[in-house]
Parts: sequence; structure tokens; C-alpha cells
Amino acid sequence: MSLAKIFDQYPDRRYIMFGGKGGLGKTTFSAATSYYLAKKGKKVLVFSVDPQASLTDIFQRDIFGKGPTEIIPNLYAQEIDADHRVKEYQQEIRQKILDMYGMEQIPEEIESYIQAAAAEPAMEESAIFDEVVDIVVKGGFDYYVYDLVPLGHALYYLSMASVYDAWIGKITGLRQQMREYDQVAAVIQREKELDEDAILNELLYIKDRINKSSGILTDKAKTAFFFVVTAEEMVIKDTVKAAELFAKFDVPLSGYIINRVIPSELKEQSIPEYLKNRILMQEHYLGVIEKEFQGQILASVPEMQRDVTGLDMIDKMARAMFGDF
Repeated sequence: MSLAKIFDQYPDRRYIMFGGKGGLGKTTFSAATSYYLAKKGKKVLVFSVDPQASLTDIFQRDIFGKGPTEIIPNLYAQEIDADHRVKEYQQEIRQKILDMYGMEQIPEEIESYIQAAAAEPAMEESAIFDEVVDIVVKGGFDYYVYDLVPLGHALYYLSMASVYDAWIGKITGLRQQMREYDQVAAVIQREKELDEDAILNELLYIKDRINKSSGILTDKAKTAFFFVVTAEEMVIKDTVKAAELFAKFDVPLSGYIINRVIPSELKEQSIPEYLKNRILMQEHYLGVIEKEFQGQILASVPEMQRDVTGLDMIDKMARAMFGDF
């Protein structure tokens, strides 16, 4: 099975993700896959969930914080501005306090708390996660390609969905119990009319959004998750561990892609000794990869002559991954 055949065979897998350690080429593969699908006539959005996003560098277009930006026909890219999202959160909180208590301005001590909460380390990740939910729920594209964060942070995103869902589930249950008590009291008193529970409705709305987002991550029919690996001992070991962890979250694994393979025929040429040794080491670890991920390797991508930036190099990378198209 090749990478191109996976896409041909499973056209309903519209949510595409590349996982792996930092620096292995996930963003490059995300950009190249989006380019390939767009050239095949599909409307594609590639978006970054990494605060240190680099789609701007790869496409050589300033797309940060500007929403879906057209790169070529059918291909759109987006980098999320987490700071802007956090500021929107703050303003929403201020407005709700003003509306709820009929205030004209936010008290200084409450404003200090709002500012402090926005500086929490997890706030940036939460803002990006929420924006991703918006992107997915809104729709409008044939394919969504996630430019994921490195493995540890990716697991955090996966766990965040289940943690949020469990927490909101408990709070929703409590709110529903409170409503039942209110209804009983209203019947007894014959005077009290039960108003719509705005808090409960808000929680149910958030719960529905999170379920839609996390449901995609574990939907084998709609999602394709690929691990990026290189012929290095620690990368292979970390990938094996990560695959086991991702399996616990029921993330559907579609296969592995080997990146930065030095052409083995070079060792027959006049090259520096260190390069020959690198090729010999690579051959050993390619054997380890073959044994460890037997039958699941979908593509082997050569080391490129220069950084993959700009459409010409993205095209070259896409052809290395998928063949001519």
C-alpha cells in the first residue's frame, strides 16, 4: 500500500494528521499533502495547531492570524493567532459580568483576575484548541490537514478533549439535577416560573463542540493519522512509544512515512567517509523500521537538496511522497 493509494482507497478520510517528534518534517508533509490534494481538485484547508507555526515560512506567505488564506486554487492555509483568541475570551468574560450584574465597569480586582488568568501557560493551548473546534464545526472544505504540534503536545490536545468532556459532563449533570429541584419547588409554590437555564445551555453547547472535535480524532472512517519517522535509533524508539500511547486514545493509525533518506547509491561514489558511515547506519535503522512497522510503511522520502520552502519545493516534496500526479 502506498500513500497515494490510501487517499484513493479511503476518500472519506477527510481529516489528515501527521505526528512525530519535533523537527522530523510534519509541517512539510502537511503542506505537501495539502498541495497534492488541491492539485487533484479537492478544496483543502491546512492549519497549524502549533503556537510556533511555520506554515508562513513554508508557503512564503504571511498568513498568521488572517483566517483561511488562498495559496493556490483549492488550497487554503491558516495559522491561529492564540493571543487574539485569548483577548476575545477576556472581552466575553467582561461583557458577561457587566450584563449579569448590571455594572457599568469591571471592578479593579476582577479585572486583575481576568488578566492573570489569561497569562496561564495552558491558556494558549486552550485558545488554539477552541479555534480548531470552530474550524472543524464551520465546515466548507473537502479536506482538513492538521499541522500538529510535537508528540507530547499532541497527546495533550487529545487528552484535553476527554478531560473537558468529562468535566463538562459532570457540571451538566449537576445543573440538570438543580433544574429538577427547581421544577419541584415551582410546582409546590405554584408561583415560580422556571426561566431558561442559560448556564446549562452554554455548557451543553460547549460539550457538543468538544464532542464534534474529539469525535473526529478517533473516527476511523473520517480520519487518517500518519507517523513521520527517520532512520535514527531514538526517533524509532520514541515513535513506538508514541504509537502505543495514541492507540490508548483510539486514534486511527493509517501508517508510517520515512523522511530524509540519503540515497544509498551514493556510497558507491567518491564521498566523504563520514557520509559513507551515515549511509551504513541508515541502512541498519531502515531495517529496524521495516521490522518494527512491517507492512505499514507507505512512503520513503529522500533527503532534499535544500529546505522545503516555496511552491516549487513543495511540489517536489509532494511528488516524492505521492508520485507523479
